[in-house]
Amino acid sequence: MTSRQPRRGGAPSATAAGSGPISNALIRVTRLHVIQARQLFRAVGLHPGHELLLMHLWDTGPQRQADLAVVFDTDSAAMTRTVQRLERAGFVRRRPDPNDGRATLVETTAAGNGLRRSVEQLWAQLEAITTAQMTPARQRALLEGLEQVEHNLAVGHGSPEHESIRSQDDGAGGD
Repeated sequence: MTSRQPRRGGAPSATAAGSGPISNALIRVTRLHVIQARQLFRAVGLHPGHELLLMHLWDTGPQRQADLAVVFDTDSAAMTRTVQRLERAGFVRRRPDPNDGRATLVETTAAGNGLRRSVEQLWAQLEAITTAQMTPARQRALLEGLEQVEHNLAVGHGSPEHESIRSQDDGAGGD
């Protein structure tokens, strides 16, 4: 009897998740994507997700730390840990908000700004790895499908709460 080698990124079990093959595939793909991102961004001293925070700060300028937690849909403790890690690496700094002494602004440093070109190149490399051997038409179709999935998840399509609301809306039409 031969032993099967574990497949990297193969969890969760396809058998256990048989009633949700798309969700199963999304979890596997997301996990592999994070692994790949971790390997790429490690070269510039970043952990997965840190590049997203830097990109946001590059686009928007200094932001209140509490607002960053909202934008990134995380709690304040998790955002504090992320900002602290980036701060220790020298890529961001925190300073009091001049308009609200209770709030803290987060801004990129010269070192953080110096990462922009590298991050953009690594992001393009991650995109190339992710879409290798896909035609532009297939890439567009994948992006459209993922945007629909994102929308569905954002508004809760299929959740018991959504179905309850939808059935109430359907009955309220009064034709």
